Amino acid sequence: MGPEASLLPLFAVSTPVVTAIAVVLCRRRPNIRDLALALGAIATFAIILMMLPRVLAGAVPTTTLGELVPGLTLQLRADGMGMVFAVLAGALWTLASPYAIGYMRGAGETRQTRFYAFYALCLATAFGVAFSGDLFTFFIFYELLTASTYPLVTHKGNAEAIQSGRKYLGFLLSGGVLVLLGLVILIAQTGDVTFVAGGFVGSTMSPTLTAMTFTLFAVGFATKAGVMPLHAWLPAAMVAPTPVSALLHAVAVVKAGVFAFGRLIGFVFGPEVLSGPLVTTLLTVLAATTILVASVIALRQDALKRRLAYSTIAHLAYMVLGFALLSRRAIDGALLHMVNHGVLKITLFFAAGAIYVHTKFDRVSQLDGIGRRMPWTMGAFAVASLGLAGLPPMGGFLSKWALVEGAIASGDLVLAAVMVGAGLLTAAYLFPIVHRAYFRPPPSDSPELIRGRRDASPLMVAPLCITAGLGLLLGLGDLAGIHSLADSVATAVTGGAR
Repeated sequence: MGPEASLLPLFAVSTPVVTAIAVVLCRRRPNIRDLALALGAIATFAIILMMLPRVLAGAVPTTTLGELVPGLTLQLRADGMGMVFAVLAGALWTLASPYAIGYMRGAGETRQTRFYAFYALCLATAFGVAFSGDLFTFFIFYELLTASTYPLVTHKGNAEAIQSGRKYLGFLLSGGVLVLLGLVILIAQTGDVTFVAGGFVGSTMSPTLTAMTFTLFAVGFATKAGVMPLHAWLPAAMVAPTPVSALLHAVAVVKAGVFAFGRLIGFVFGPEVLSGPLVTTLLTVLAATTILVASVIALRQDALKRRLAYSTIAHLAYMVLGFALLSRRAIDGALLHMVNHGVLKITLFFAAGAIYVHTKFDRVSQLDGIGRRMPWTMGAFAVASLGLAGLPPMGGFLSKWALVEGAIASGDLVLAAVMVGAGLLTAAYLFPIVHRAYFRPPPSDSPELIRGRRDASPLMVAPLCITAGLGLLLGLGDLAGIHSLADSVATAVTGGAR
């Protein structure tokens, strides 16, 4: 069906901005303020769901915003790939909003109005990334995402938070400079940087300039995607409140980095142009190395959020590797794993936050017997752990299976073995937590309050149970048409090649 004029992509980006304004205006009435945050998330997700049937039918709702500079038009387009990211972000923001309210109240956090306002702005920029119709618009929202999440990373305002924020900005803004350089080269060489399935670069540049430009983009995007050795900001950002950690790892910043690789490989350069350059091979090596090294480091972490952070680094590399393999099945698997990982990882972080608010425990070694005290929380944690390890019938199994099939289709049996082995490592750093929670008795000096109480606030427990359920449903059927969208994108990008 192709492009069709529509204001819905603009509404999807602007509704979270309106939500942020409403949050600030209602700052003196906390209950109304919190309700505004939740309603804004629901309204945004409803707008995305209104576009979903049209996109599944082949339409591309498009909003043209006009020229920012002569020759460069700002455009929002809800194509299949953008819709995969947007459905993930919209669904999880709807659940993350009540969770954030429960966490911030339960933990007694200060500056809640500022937190909620930037929480909403962060999602606005994430939707802008999802719906950008060209590389120029994408770059603007990509950098605004960094700016809008910085206040969330530094929310606590202590020395550790400020230091982590500096590292965060240092890595991501440096990556942004490289992306800008690549963008300038492409504009000079091609004139038009509108995303096209299969890429728009073609033969307009020499092989040497193509490799150099791709390298600029790949290194720049690797900072947000946490590809080693450009990952150091991500564990440091765990100083932020848990709702921020969940947002960074499941929806916003790191997923924007992975999504950027999907756009770069599938819609800027294209598999045909990249099938020869050595830089693509180097990217697969870096991604495979990141999967293994990050998984091994995760095994050694006692701090629960840091263990989950290194797990995220490893699983982001799965997605980058899938895009870099250039086969239809691998790209399909990368898109599916972006969704499955988002749903499962936010469940794990939600659980970590609920445990902290309920018990003040934040280390794996403190969790003996907690499954009997917080059965719903740890039950959801166990389900999400099964999914991330890639066991059926969870959605994580289907996406990892597709990635392995894609590696085999590309003739890379070693990379297929790496992904299978990393699944075993995932089980090795997550399953012992579940074992501790259910099969070890709580310490004898555990406070009576902790021993007697059960789960945390329903505002926190309900969202994490729902996300765990979504992780299962994604393995049982084509929930919200995500499988169809991912397959159609991969087919369009590769021309149907296996």
